[in-house]
Amino acid sequence: MDNTIHSVVIIGSGPAGLTAAIYAGRANLHPVVIDGMQPGGQLMITTDVENYPGFPEGITGPELMDLFRKQATRFGTTFIEDEATSVDVTQKPFHINLGSGDVVLAKTVIIASGASAQWLGLESEKRLQGKGVSACATCDGFFYRGKVVAVVGGGDTAMEEASYLTHHASKVYLIHRRDAFRASKIMQDRVLSNPKIEVVWNSIVEDILDDGAGKFVTGVRVKNVKTGEVKDISCDGYFVAIGHKPNTNIVRDVLKTDGSGYLLHVPDSSETDIPGVFVAGDVHDNRYRQAITAAGAGCRAAIDAERWLETQAHA
Repeated sequence: MDNTIHSVVIIGSGPAGLTAAIYAGRANLHPVVIDGMQPGGQLMITTDVENYPGFPEGITGPELMDLFRKQATRFGTTFIEDEATSVDVTQKPFHINLGSGDVVLAKTVIIASGASAQWLGLESEKRLQGKGVSACATCDGFFYRGKVVAVVGGGDTAMEEASYLTHHASKVYLIHRRDAFRASKIMQDRVLSNPKIEVVWNSIVEDILDDGAGKFVTGVRVKNVKTGEVKDISCDGYFVAIGHKPNTNIVRDVLKTDGSGYLLHVPDSSETDIPGVFVAGDVHDNRYRQAITAAGAGCRAAIDAERWLETQAHA
């Protein structure tokens, strides 16, 4: 085990983690970033990003994250191409255990491991991601101006996604496997009263259809769970809205989470219930889930970590 005790170790390399690294690096804290299973986070499967400030012509997700990474590297960030498997917060310095068996020691830890969209598990979902398949209406709805889209789900997330998409799309099919929504009454009323939304009840998606070359979505194949009828619905985009799962397995047993598993932090700070452990990005944000808000949270966490280290130095 390397006995070097790092001032700041960041778990996750998406917008939150890399922004934290940039700020920590500029503060001469020599941050270490543990990349995780998907270096760059969810933006690595996002074809076009048009809502990140500073890129008026848009930029692809991988290109944006490459720029983040280069900037973090410029300020002295060290990257570890491995996955954190657990974090021991019961001893100081903190111990971060890696998949390789190595252990990284840290005075402060920033958890920026993100969240993962929950999918139906269709092969076509994975194959057509970024080509008409999405899990974020706010991110990608703009690309469907005047087009027809399908949304899958029956909770508040699905209601919000469907309602948002009506600002862009000409029609929204909302596909739900039951004959009643589980969403809040106010969200249901908003959807059911919207003339642009057509609900496809008692139905499940069996497949996502494409142009034959796998370049773009042309429709969805749905099956009625009561009658067994199978039909194809023509659409230009498919949005899965059955929720997100925060990537908190490595700390769920040692840090406080809400009922959905998202990490909690103390008011007006990014610090968790364990002093010296901070949180940033989608791993604690189940509301906005945007690259820009994740980056802002990464900035906040790095500044909080820097100030915490200063208090420890003068204690």
